[in-house]
This record gives sequence, C-alpha cells and structure tokens, in this order.
Amino acid sequence: MTIPALLHGNEATSAWVQRWSHLVPPHATVLDIACGHGRHMRHFAKLGHDVVGVDRNPEAIAALAGLGETLCADIENGPWPLSGRTFGAVVVTNYLWRPLWPHILASVAAGGVLIYETFAAGNETVGKPSRPDFLLQPGELLKVCKDLRVVAFEEGFLAAPDRFVQRIAAVKPVNETTQPVRYPL
Repeated sequence: MTIPALLHGNEATSAWVQRWSHLVPPHATVLDIACGHGRHMRHFAKLGHDVVGVDRNPEAIAALAGLGETLCADIENGPWPLSGRTFGAVVVTNYLWRPLWPHILASVAAGGVLIYETFAAGNETVGKPSRPDFLLQPGELLKVCKDLRVVAFEEGFLAAPDRFVQRIAAVKPVNETTQPVRYPL
C-alpha cells in the first residue's frame, strides 16, 4: 500500500457535509456515493447513523470492512446496485456522472436529504478536474434538484486548495402540511 493510499480517507470531513449533517433524520441510513476510503461514512457512523458506501475501487472498499455496508461496483458502466432502496441521506462529494442523477434522486427517501458538493466550471483555470464532463455548469445542481426543497446552495471559488465548486443541501419533501417545515440553518 502506498503512502497516499494510507492517507486517503483520513482527510477531514468536508465542511459542507459537516455543516448540513444535522438535516439527516435521526437513525437514518446514509448512502455515500463514490465513497473512496470512507471519510464521510466515518463521519456519519460517529453520529450514530448506519452507513452504506459504494465505490468501484476494491482497495477502498476493503479498507471500510466493519464500518457499514459496502458495495464494490462500477456505477458508471454497470447497473445501479441499489435499485429500489432509499436512504435518509445521500452524500456525494468530488464526483460527477450525470447519467446517475435519476438514481441519486430516487435514492433519497421522503424527508431525506441530499448533500452534494463537487467541482464547477472555472475549475479548469486552477487545476483538475478540467474536462467539462466533470464540471457542473452554473446553477446546474439547482436545476437537477428542482423537485427537492433546497435548504442551501453555494457556487463559487474556494482557496487552499484553489477550486471552483457547486454544492447543495436539499430535502425530499414529505406530504405537504399547512405548517411550514423548519430546516435549521
């Protein structure tokens, strides 16, 4: 195992994921898509949630033994391995494969939250990824999440390391009520 592989997965939880973790319903199961070595799975497990991670890297999945349910699957070229399942939260960071959006959105349970953060257009001026296929276009996450209740959205430039990002925290509505739902900021 190389030194970078030992360090990967031990990075701090994304500040965005950490900030919106309180929106995840108590005792909900959290799905981490393209989970890598599981930094966000670890975060949610520490908060008392059951966790499920999917990644195509068998070494990354092996490193998560005992943390929760793990699936080694090529979600870009194979079938969606979680058909028919929903989760109290779906987390995606630093990953974009647009054909998966219908699966991602369908995986969020009613009352569940989508926490998504990845690279945006402009990133090609500061580093990788730089291909348009891997960069969100302006407002793209807002369009994708049009049927969800957007609690927070940001789009812009972050420094150290320099990167352009787009990120959203959005809840799949439950039955409409006469009382407004309070999503704490």
